[in-house]
Amino acid sequence: MKYLDNWEAYATEYTDKFIDFLPSLLFAIFLLVFGLWLINIFVKYIRKYFDKKDYDPTLENFAVTLTNWTLKIILFVLVITKLGVETTSLVAIIGAAGLAIGLALQGSLSNFAGGVLIIVLKPFKVGDFIEAQGVSGTVKETSLFYTKLTTFGHQLAVIPNGQLTNDNIINYSVEGKRKDAITIGISYDSDIKQAKDILINLMSGHEKIFEDPAPQVVVAELADSAVNLSLRFWAYNEDFWDCHWYTIEEAKIRLEAAGVGIPFPQRDVHFYNHSENTEEENKKDNKEGDIVENKEEENKEENNKEENNENN
Repeated sequence: MKYLDNWEAYATEYTDKFIDFLPSLLFAIFLLVFGLWLINIFVKYIRKYFDKKDYDPTLENFAVTLTNWTLKIILFVLVITKLGVETTSLVAIIGAAGLAIGLALQGSLSNFAGGVLIIVLKPFKVGDFIEAQGVSGTVKETSLFYTKLTTFGHQLAVIPNGQLTNDNIINYSVEGKRKDAITIGISYDSDIKQAKDILINLMSGHEKIFEDPAPQVVVAELADSAVNLSLRFWAYNEDFWDCHWYTIEEAKIRLEAAGVGIPFPQRDVHFYNHSENTEEENKKDNKEGDIVENKEEENKEENNKEENNENN
């Protein structure tokens, strides 16, 4: 009976405490639901504002994500406070947890700092074609920690912002135009001036290749098997690859039609008849062997004579 009385006392005590705590719990749940609803509305408003002002999509995504997480952290602190947790204790807990998380996630913090640098310095934006960390592709998205690229083969490449900002970045889109340099070899017997005229006319006749700066053809190298000519021209980014592929194909067709040879690597191979040399070497070895044998016999005869003389 004593244990039963104690259990009823505990039940009564904790029931009273729960009834007293219930308004705070209900208010905290209401605050959490209402706060999340309000944050979603606010984030949508910010996104619409950026869309209307036509801001950089990279900046838009970064600002929206940062605002969303900041407001949710503030809401979490308010909800915990309404549940009766003291603010000073909560701040101490958050500070200790933040320090532990910071030490454990040093790489993620460097990625976050890299994302901030990308937003501030703007080395590229969404839609630019870049090369970084050994990957080439079109920038699809820049988030707080990672940058996503769509490669030429339509794969998704995810690069940490920390590594991205600590290495070289080549932005092919920012200038709006590109210069190409194509190397084509001709044989040493071919007329260089004739070949240069053919290639200049080829590039000058293409409507998407710039007339100013004018196309150039220069002798780039006197290689082992060919005279290498460098074809150089300018084109807009959207026309660059069409001009590049057209020039390579058309150059071969026109040079061959004009009788200008396009060589391939060649080697001179010399054959030696090793069988004759082997026979001569064998004859020499046999002669040397006969001489050695004759010397050995002569030495034996001399030794026998000396022994006979001593006996006599």
